[in-house]
Amino acid sequence: MPKPNRARAAKSLIKRLSWKDLDPVYLRRLVEMARDEDLAGLGLRRRPRATGDRSTASIAATPRKGSADLVAREPLTVCGLPLVPLILAAYGRTAGVRPRVEDGARVPAGAVLATLDGDPRVLLAAERVLLNFLQRLSGIATQTRRHAAALGDSATRLLDTRKTTPGYRMLEKYAVACGGGWNHRLGLFDRVMLKDNHLALLGSGDNLAAAVARARKSAPALPVEVEVDRIDQIPPVLAAGADVILLDNFTPARLRAAVALVAGRAFTEASGGITLKTLPKLARLGLDFVSTGALVHQSIWTDIALDWRA
Repeated sequence: MPKPNRARAAKSLIKRLSWKDLDPVYLRRLVEMARDEDLAGLGLRRRPRATGDRSTASIAATPRKGSADLVAREPLTVCGLPLVPLILAAYGRTAGVRPRVEDGARVPAGAVLATLDGDPRVLLAAERVLLNFLQRLSGIATQTRRHAAALGDSATRLLDTRKTTPGYRMLEKYAVACGGGWNHRLGLFDRVMLKDNHLALLGSGDNLAAAVARARKSAPALPVEVEVDRIDQIPPVLAAGADVILLDNFTPARLRAAVALVAGRAFTEASGGITLKTLPKLARLGLDFVSTGALVHQSIWTDIALDWRA
């Protein structure tokens, strides 16, 4: 692949989901499911007869208006604020939000992320669902930011994987983008990726070139990526014209040798055993990409609170 075209070609392989890329119908469905779990026992075979926010209903009287701040209790990278209006709307259109920062912002402990105003019954009922989304998504964004920082100013780009929470993939990949990472394939539909279990069906490594050729014929508009776990598998994959070679569980020394062998004729991606500790060792090897599912499945919810104003 000619060097001048690599930057342009890379854009067809990876992306950063923005909020406008997400389907509002999908987002409302997630919000409504979360609401109905909380208010009506969604997921139970036998639903409760009495539904709704029984705690707030037990209060004799509530003020007509309330105000509260969403506050970061620790340093974090923000993600999920555009969901807040959708969540409040799912509980009734009697509360609103005034964002103080944008998704992707890095904030210190004590920072106010947004101010909520309106019917306090709505704010109380929506509180836990709001926080669940924000804490989870900000956790992924914060985890991603740490991993991206570990690569320093390297040209190697950090990618996510398909190891996501079922039903939440696009939101979680959006959170990765907010944290400075890049989105690998969004699903099985947008890339041909021949991994170890696919290749096991072929029997012999000699069939790698034929597998790439068949992939190109069956899906000519899609990039083709092939996973290898040995250096000697690389030449036939290159000869067949694979777009990306996934170097699975290679040591840094073997990665350096693989990158030299590929010599820019395909994109290189390291995967397997990628951690915050190993990323700095991979930053100067000339890799195009490193990918890890840890951005999502090893993330920890951030500490965000809803603090009522006096």
